[in-house]
Amino acid sequence: MTEPLDPGHLPRGIRTRILRHVNGLDMHLLEAGEQGRPLLLLLHGFPELAFSWRHVMLPLAEAGYHVVAPDQRGYGRTTGWVAEFDGEIQSFGPLNYVRDALALVAALGHSEVAAVIGHDFGSPVAGNCALSRPDVFRSVVLMSAPYGGPRPWPVGEQRAPEAAAGLASGGMNAALAALDPPRKHYQWYYSTREANANMWRAAQGLPAFIRAYYHHKSADWAANRPYRLAGWEASELAKMPTYYIMPLELGMAETVAAEMPGPAQIAANHWLSEADLAVYAMEYGRTGFQGGLQSYRCTTSGLVAAEMRLFAGRRIEVPACYIAGASDWGVYQKPGDLEAMQGKACADLRGCHLVPGAGHWVQQEQPAATVGHILDFMRGQKTP
Repeated sequence: MTEPLDPGHLPRGIRTRILRHVNGLDMHLLEAGEQGRPLLLLLHGFPELAFSWRHVMLPLAEAGYHVVAPDQRGYGRTTGWVAEFDGEIQSFGPLNYVRDALALVAALGHSEVAAVIGHDFGSPVAGNCALSRPDVFRSVVLMSAPYGGPRPWPVGEQRAPEAAAGLASGGMNAALAALDPPRKHYQWYYSTREANANMWRAAQGLPAFIRAYYHHKSADWAANRPYRLAGWEASELAKMPTYYIMPLELGMAETVAAEMPGPAQIAANHWLSEADLAVYAMEYGRTGFQGGLQSYRCTTSGLVAAEMRLFAGRRIEVPACYIAGASDWGVYQKPGDLEAMQGKACADLRGCHLVPGAGHWVQQEQPAATVGHILDFMRGQKTP
């Protein structure tokens, strides 16, 4: 039986435990603040963990909240999932992550969530929670990944089966492969059989892979200067860094190895210490990455779009806020999503903040600014 994370890895005041029988999972979570206070539910992304919220949990708890960050299905010390490439992927679909969150809220003894806060992959999970159960998830903070909303149903009788949008159709990958030099989309790569072993058993070693991956997507990598792309076209997507649009012949381990920070850069890193890195390496060393990769397979297979069509035409009605790093290409990696979030997917978007000095890992790189924006948003709702 998996044990909770050793509290010695965490800032003093953050608790760790495992809740049994949460939608079929034994869910590992980090916790700060008192049980009777309004709940903030923090949902991490890939390749992250509940541990990724370590810098912001105590300040949020000190502001009067019960703050909970679980290892999501497929990650860390949460068990009850099976991530075999040839196994089922339906349990990693978007609505089951909503069920996980609802079951966790009930297991914690709460009936509602003051705010569900999601980063990276956790952002669409948080958005789907707010979209589908606004009675439980009373507000939402979306981080890094804009929430564009469910795809609409095609209008009129269809002469042929609808091709899944974007990556799943295969057309974008063929267009990227035809570029000079040839490229491929990282989400399609993450959906391949070889992706897990390439990263888990990286030639440079797992700690060096994680260090390079985190550095490459952070504000510490000076070339991260994102901007709006003209559209969903191969020539436009290819303007993004290689961690999104990869060299065709390389895996992610080889791709980020070229951007490994030097000793001076590592020593100067204020947000990912060697001790922090060791926690990520320890956890992913046990589990590998396939659990997290299953959700990418749900996306590229079309399963995500198909499931979320249940809510086509609906928008998030509860108060919403968006936070990302000013140096985060995640803001623009899906052309049109930022505009869709601002224009139609969120009925009550109360802030759109791009944090200076942060790349993709905004709550780790700039925790004080992140906490400030979250608390400003919560105060606007007249909560503690």
